[in-house]
Amino acid sequence: MGNIQSISYFIPELIVTATVLVAVVADLFTSTRKVHKIGYLVIGGLAIAAFALWLSSPEDSSTLFLGTIVIDPFSRIFKFIFLLATIVAVMMSLNSDELNSVRTGEYYALMAAMVLGMSLMASSVDLIMIYLSIEVVSIVSFILAGYLRTQVRSNEAALKYVIYGAFSSGLMLYGLSLLYGLTGTTKVLELGSAVAALGPGSDLPLTAATILIMAGFGYKVAVVPFHFWTPDVYEGAPTPVTAYLSVAPKAAGFALLIRFFNSVFGEEQPLNGAVWEAIEGVPWQDILMVLAAVTMTVGNLIAIQQDNIKRLLAYSSIAHAGYILMAVPVLSQEGIYAIIFYIIVYLFMQLGAFFLAIVVSNRYETENIDDYSGIGWKSPYIGFFMAIFMFSLTGIPPTAGFIGKMYLFAALINGGSQFYWLAIVGVLNSVISLYYYMRVIKVMYFEGEREKDLYRPVGASAAIILATGIPSIIFGIRWSFLADWVNSSLKFFVSGF
Repeated sequence: MGNIQSISYFIPELIVTATVLVAVVADLFTSTRKVHKIGYLVIGGLAIAAFALWLSSPEDSSTLFLGTIVIDPFSRIFKFIFLLATIVAVMMSLNSDELNSVRTGEYYALMAAMVLGMSLMASSVDLIMIYLSIEVVSIVSFILAGYLRTQVRSNEAALKYVIYGAFSSGLMLYGLSLLYGLTGTTKVLELGSAVAALGPGSDLPLTAATILIMAGFGYKVAVVPFHFWTPDVYEGAPTPVTAYLSVAPKAAGFALLIRFFNSVFGEEQPLNGAVWEAIEGVPWQDILMVLAAVTMTVGNLIAIQQDNIKRLLAYSSIAHAGYILMAVPVLSQEGIYAIIFYIIVYLFMQLGAFFLAIVVSNRYETENIDDYSGIGWKSPYIGFFMAIFMFSLTGIPPTAGFIGKMYLFAALINGGSQFYWLAIVGVLNSVISLYYYMRVIKVMYFEGEREKDLYRPVGASAAIILATGIPSIIFGIRWSFLADWVNSSLKFFVSGF
């Protein structure tokens, strides 16, 4: 579809772009005392974009802008995820004391800009657009991570993020260059047939290109061994940014990874059938299986050693990347279904846990887990919902996290005996994670002393906790609506240009 015709299908992204521009201009004319209102402006703009996306046909499936991006049910559901995560993250930022020392107008504009980059990541079907969309998200992430520029810890986080980001970007770009050199096209929808037509003599450079491209995607979703930036960046960045980075860009990375590897190294119509096959000669499924197992194990084993709640959740997010990655090489609708379902429920429980860390930091001025002693009795509201989030992240019924993991493990088992060992590793890692998640609950309820004056979050803080906590419970009991929505999104645009 040409550029002019594509505009009518690009309305939600145009609204997000307009929101960014309006926020930047408004920041120029807003006093420091009222700059927080730009956050509400951004929330309004993103809500309008979400409404426009909702009005679009869920069955639309076409290429846009001369075949560089697509609209299809798969990208549509991820755009809703990005918009929801960003709205919640902006609300968290408005209620965080960490950002009181800086002017935040540009901060909120940058968060809106992230939505545009992530939407392009989920829709990209051209190697150049893939690289540009990843760079948009990466550069904005660098700035947000170092937004507390007067703090050494935040500066260190941004610097490490830039160094690792530049390195992984170079690896990925080289891999994309090799892939282009082998096939002569940048179009993902043409790469599949071009790769399948290559002879056995191309297996080695094709495997090298695959590994290099996987390094770039692995950096975005924080899989081992591309995870080293994660704990330091998550600890040094403002907590709302940390929560956001652990959910939204990671979801965008998985959306791009799923589309790219299934379209390029799968059969001609991946995702539009119940199961499909991978092309021969490139062992990308085996590589992803090993990466998933190592990622879960490393993330969980190092999380056990953490005393800082942000670092614990950082390593925990690495482990969850491993859980999600398990289902990618299964090559079935059931596997992709499990990934999308898990990402949605993970959004609520992860953002909720991080927001409670913000509330505790605002109230008790600590990020140390040992300082959470007695919080379950000092603030029953915080204690109850933190316990819910810890149970859900572990995967204990009847929480949403249990249902998400159940779908992931079911996809592996139904995928065949070659995936059984990975399912066993996943179950063992879930048991390991029980230790450090339950440690938080133990400190809150079995240590410290009770107080007569109880603390209860009010206003927007209470609303955010409820907005993330209730779905973490409800989707563990009744999830048919969410299941139907996810099931309707299992469709790629694959018919070519």
